Amino acid sequence: MVFSSVSFLFYFLPIFLVLYGVLPWRNAVLLIASLIFYSWGEPQNLPLLLICITVNYGFGLWIGHAQTRSQSALSSPHTARLPFTIAILFNLGALLYYKYSNFALSNWHSLQHWILGVETPKAGEAIALPLGISFFTFHAISYLVDVYRQKTKAERSFTALFTYIIMFPQLVAGPIVRFSTVARQLHHRRWSWWRVEVGTRFFCLGLAQKILIANTVAVVADKIFSLPKESLSSSIAWLGALCYSLQIYFDFAGYSLMAIGLGLICGFSFPRNFNLPYVARSVTEFWRRWHMSLSRWFRDYVYIPLGGNRHGLSRTLLNLFLVFFLCGLWHGANWTFVVWGMLHGSFLVLERLWLGKVLARQTRLIQHVYTLLVVTLAWVIFRADDFTQAANVIQAMFGIVDPLVKVTALSVMAYCSNTVILALVCAAIFASGASKKLNQIAQRRFAMTASVIDRAWLLCLLIFCGVSLASGAYNPFIYFRF
Repeated sequence: MVFSSVSFLFYFLPIFLVLYGVLPWRNAVLLIASLIFYSWGEPQNLPLLLICITVNYGFGLWIGHAQTRSQSALSSPHTARLPFTIAILFNLGALLYYKYSNFALSNWHSLQHWILGVETPKAGEAIALPLGISFFTFHAISYLVDVYRQKTKAERSFTALFTYIIMFPQLVAGPIVRFSTVARQLHHRRWSWWRVEVGTRFFCLGLAQKILIANTVAVVADKIFSLPKESLSSSIAWLGALCYSLQIYFDFAGYSLMAIGLGLICGFSFPRNFNLPYVARSVTEFWRRWHMSLSRWFRDYVYIPLGGNRHGLSRTLLNLFLVFFLCGLWHGANWTFVVWGMLHGSFLVLERLWLGKVLARQTRLIQHVYTLLVVTLAWVIFRADDFTQAANVIQAMFGIVDPLVKVTALSVMAYCSNTVILALVCAAIFASGASKKLNQIAQRRFAMTASVIDRAWLLCLLIFCGVSLASGAYNPFIYFRF
């Protein structure tokens, strides 16, 4: 189940909100609702999730108990290191097995074929990827690390920890919420109509971004990326890259905004996940604005433990590159994701070395063009099924045409219906931050009726989204793969 579905919007969410508002056992209601939400589409993976949560609850108590013993001088100050190490290996082992086993076996077979020249028989069925395993594993690891570092106490309430990891607003696609951020709210959270109103506003805006923008441009992106090489002109290739860049942003940013809104409605404060990344003037700034909770996770739990910037420039650059290699691999078990991460890591390294100083002397327009060019080309690699497809699209974008291939592309306008053009205009307004300025102008000009207009606008968006879903319009969700 996803937020942008009929079953969630018209059945699951209304029933949940009524029970959550009426019954006094809010953690229990949220926990049961989250179990139903997760098992709706993949009930076969529910036992794995329950085992992971139970084991991590036990590890947290073990680490906390060891910390208490070391503080009372009854044992070595490193007593907690053993349970912590076992716990991290358990979580990483589960992630590696379910997410990367197929990838590793496929590459092993390819290597054998390349070296020995023989086909290796496939070993049984592929291992299915459990829904949301990247996110709930990262939540569990952050909890254990914070307990080990004594930034938070081990949670003694099984229900509270269970609720934190399986909480349906952030279970499937984040944002990645630190346990220390919501630990107090799991036991005592403030619920108010103001939070409900703000949360509803966030949810409606996120839903509109997902359904009305991301889903619309996704149709164009999917059509163009499925075209054969001879049907790719330069303008069509650029349109496909642009549409996918907007699709992945509004798909994920919209979903994150819906999660933050649902969190507010339930009394939780989730961290912001996106801050207009496409207005960035460097790749470094882009990553301060894109998927911010993931960037902070890698910074605090990978980059800093590796040494961060404390051991000289060479080590800092190596740590940066390694972090983005892992970031690419986290997004999916495919070499295209790895190269995407390495490409971003390479540009961060170059900006640390000399490119950042060169950029600082350029105009803002050149800085924006550079950043958008790097990010867009990287998205082509991210989106492509393989490197051949990525190369075809990138070559077409820059007019590099094989003389033996006759281009038979349609006009770019064949892919730009009125709905697509409207979605692209709205995407530009939201992605550039112009929507905030327009909202401020409206607030000043219509001060007396601004709140009424705002509510009417949100209601219209909700109606449009409902009509789109009811009509069975195209409704993919990119981050299901991750």
